Amino acid sequence: MTRKRIILVLAFAAILGAGAILAFVLVKQRAASDVQGSSTEEFVVTQAPKPKPPPAPGVEWPTYGFSATRDRVSPYSYVPPFRQRWRFPGRSLLEFPPVVAYGLLYFANNDGVLFAVDVNTGKEAWRYESGRVQAASPAVTANTVIHTFLYRPGANRAKNGEVIAFAARTGRILWRRTLAGPSESSPLVLGKRVYVGDWSGRISCFDVATGALRWTARAGGEVKGAVSAAGGNVYVGSYDHHLYAFDAVTGALKWRAPVQSRLGALGRFYSSPALAYGRVYIGATDGRIYSYGATSGELRWSHNTGGYVYASPAVWQKRVFVGSYDRHFYSLDAATGDVLWRFNAGGRISGSATVVSGLVYFSTLEGQTFALDARTGARRWSFPDGAYTPVIADKHHLYLVGKGSVRALVSRAKPDR
Repeated sequence: MTRKRIILVLAFAAILGAGAILAFVLVKQRAASDVQGSSTEEFVVTQAPKPKPPPAPGVEWPTYGFSATRDRVSPYSYVPPFRQRWRFPGRSLLEFPPVVAYGLLYFANNDGVLFAVDVNTGKEAWRYESGRVQAASPAVTANTVIHTFLYRPGANRAKNGEVIAFAARTGRILWRRTLAGPSESSPLVLGKRVYVGDWSGRISCFDVATGALRWTARAGGEVKGAVSAAGGNVYVGSYDHHLYAFDAVTGALKWRAPVQSRLGALGRFYSSPALAYGRVYIGATDGRIYSYGATSGELRWSHNTGGYVYASPAVWQKRVFVGSYDRHFYSLDAATGDVLWRFNAGGRISGSATVVSGLVYFSTLEGQTFALDARTGARRWSFPDGAYTPVIADKHHLYLVGKGSVRALVSRAKPDR
């Protein structure tokens, strides 16, 4: 073969290779584009979030996101402006919000200290120092507080985690179980069972009263978010790029659904699922907000924000609310994924939102908490503290979670309760 012919062959091969690469890039870009949703595919309007105070006497905010569906809508009404009743210093970072029961507020700092604080006075009732790192909210039920813990820091760093049940009024340990991996999965209590995930990829179901193990299931990667539940199933995301649905009673796998294919690293799920309208809503590290059919596991829509979505969505009146590392807070149509409005928060958003009295609250990592009109996105109130999940409520107060403290607030327009 002559030199000229060799050059022509090589040039032709290069053109073919470039064309193949271009085709691959275009396919991946098309696969990673937003998926438009529909209100006719697995969108059940009768399954709208309907927040009501928990039926158990004395329990007012039982779990992360308020309910097993974790839709993050408060049944208690408060409107700004606010007046502070008390402030409790948390001694270190407060990444996850409290729960409320029996006149006490339960929450833990990142140093692994679990506090029980009187809702009326802000005084400490009891504490438990775990010696472990933690990054979760407790759950409370039937005079029991259940919490998960990560590893022990330092040279003796443990590779396992713990879940511990405490007597709600005294802090006495009722039972404790070692987990195969560190856990930052806020516990979910459903009837007589409690569900947690851990970094080994296990989802474990324990008996609430005794701590006896009922079943375990496996995801293909670390489980860092909380388990959510609806319709006899439990749902959880994993770092293996998949969302899982398991039978709540047996742990049998119902389905597993992937993130969208894309160039570069695939998305992982740190976000906890929110369940409403027959859908699962969840954020991912690929910058997308996803909606899957709760029964089928089929992708119903996706929307790219351009930044990490660690936050767990809130769902209210056919709207999905979530913040992104792109410094914007989004309101999306729950059926289609269309953007209804977008608010420039001026800071990265990692924590989850809460809807209270038609206002949606969220915080930025730059230390600001906002309240926006949930329908229009108009700014109604802000406060110069906050970092992650901003507020919860009970019949006494709205509780604002700052970077290192909890404040009890009351509406100025309302008398003290």
